[in-house]
Amino acid sequence: MSVMVVRKKVTRKWEKLPGRNTFCCDGRVMMARQKGIFYLTLFLILGTCTLFFAFECRYLAVQLSPAIPVFAAVLFLFSMATLLRTSFSDPGVIPRALPDEAAFIEMEIEATNGAVPQGQRPPPRIKNFQINNQIVKLKYCYTCKIFRPPRASHCSICDNCVERFDHHCPWVGNCVGKRNYRYFYLFILSLSLLTIYVFAFNIVYVALKVLICFFTLWSVVGLTGFHTFLVALNQTTNEDIKGSWTGKNRVQNPYSHGNIVKNCCEVLCGPLPPSVLDRRGILPLEESGSRPPSTQEASTSLLPQGPAPIDHLSNEMPEDTSTPEEMPPPEPPEPPQEVTEAEK
Repeated sequence: MSVMVVRKKVTRKWEKLPGRNTFCCDGRVMMARQKGIFYLTLFLILGTCTLFFAFECRYLAVQLSPAIPVFAAVLFLFSMATLLRTSFSDPGVIPRALPDEAAFIEMEIEATNGAVPQGQRPPPRIKNFQINNQIVKLKYCYTCKIFRPPRASHCSICDNCVERFDHHCPWVGNCVGKRNYRYFYLFILSLSLLTIYVFAFNIVYVALKVLICFFTLWSVVGLTGFHTFLVALNQTTNEDIKGSWTGKNRVQNPYSHGNIVKNCCEVLCGPLPPSVLDRRGILPLEESGSRPPSTQEASTSLLPQGPAPIDHLSNEMPEDTSTPEEMPPPEPPEPPQEVTEAEK
């Protein structure tokens, strides 16, 4: 015979706690209901650090030191850890009085103050408490039905009394009190160091880029200005270096129109001649007896068309283009004759 075990649903205390807090992870995470600005805080920190790691850190790690992104990562992780600890922890909420406790406190107050005549305002509900020879007044909370401890206060946003209440911080989405103040301070301290760190190395990154752009600016702008001068004169760099049309020769540039606008139009807007290189041409077969154009022929085709040049060697004798007559073959030499003794 099997026995069925019926598990009764357990109700946690956080499910019945009054106030305006939200709980997650079975009561382990406690936050205020207004969490919009907290999400904005996460977005700003994550977005800024992501951009810093994606762009500046990659450049600075190569140019300066690989320790730059490592130290930034440590500050980032520590800031995020302290932020989450501040936001998700109990700031020191004081539980409200139970109905029996609230009734007992009310009876004590009435017994102490006595009967109040009708039409008169009751005296404030205050208890005096001595701390280090100083009298501290403990105020009564009409919402929580308790006398608040020293330095405690009631948060109107979370609707809870918080021990050693500092303030309600919407940026962390929680009250800052006795139990999470140290994490809040470590968060703002680490975030300040991270902000200064990112700001300083952004300045270094920009300074390096500005330095590179500064030298690039002078070199490129100077080169552009020099070639603007050459275009205005319809002159080439080679001619300027050699001083072909200036300097000692004092020869006027024959290619210049004497007008800056015409020179610029010719150099920059004039028609481009076709290429004589014929890079994609097909070479003929060797049996055809043809050959590709030589460099001399290509250079000749680039010369301006004009009248035929005057032959300065007209006084020389023209070459004999006639076909020479056939010459008889040479006669073989005669053999040497022997000399006789009588001839001697």
